Amino acid sequence: MNSLEQAEDLKAFERRLTEYVSCLQPATGRWRMILIVVSVCTATGAWNWLIDPDTQKVSFFSSLWNHPFFTISCVTLIGLFFAGIHKRVVAPSIIAARCRTVLAEYNMSCDDTGKLILKPRPHIQ
Repeated sequence: MNSLEQAEDLKAFERRLTEYVSCLQPATGRWRMILIVVSVCTATGAWNWLIDPDTQKVSFFSSLWNHPFFTISCVTLIGLFFAGIHKRVVAPSIIAARCRTVLAEYNMSCDDTGKLILKPRPHIQ
């Protein structure tokens, strides 16, 4: 394989990688917004739950029953984590990190957008 074919292959690989990473960005942004909204709702509900003087006087489950906003947002947050939202909000970074691991064997790397970085060849003496 001559150097022109290698350059074309590298360009095609780079185009595909940047296309894939950029395709993940809108979904990642949506998942981040969902996580932020649910986290803020949970924090707000927790604050209201903790400052309520009746919280100390009743049982735990009664207290949760009296604060449905906190209960629902907390259950939603836990459900989102069980569904893997913590992986979805960083999906492009995971893809880039895995590509860096593979490309390191070929003296290459990539940035978070998928652009290839060619490293100089090591000098053997």
